[in-house]
Amino acid sequence: MATVDNIRNGLIDKILSIRNKDFLVALDKLITSSSSESDIIELTKDQKIMLEMSEQDIKNGKLISQEAMDKRNLEWLNTM
Repeated sequence: MATVDNIRNGLIDKILSIRNKDFLVALDKLITSSSSESDIIELTKDQKIMLEMSEQDIKNGKLISQEAMDKRNLEWLNTM
């Protein structure tokens, strides 16, 4: 498996060979937006309440399998 340094250096080499300005601008935006996503995001009061409700559902065994949820969703979509 490649190390972080190897990956980074390989990317730098590839970026240095790019001559398309629009591509480089788009790549810059992608890198800039992904680095800002690592910032801490403050949850709203409602989001915290929903997460607490989810935790309670898990503790109380109120769960549904992905397969059952997919089936419910398909049934719901077919009624539309």
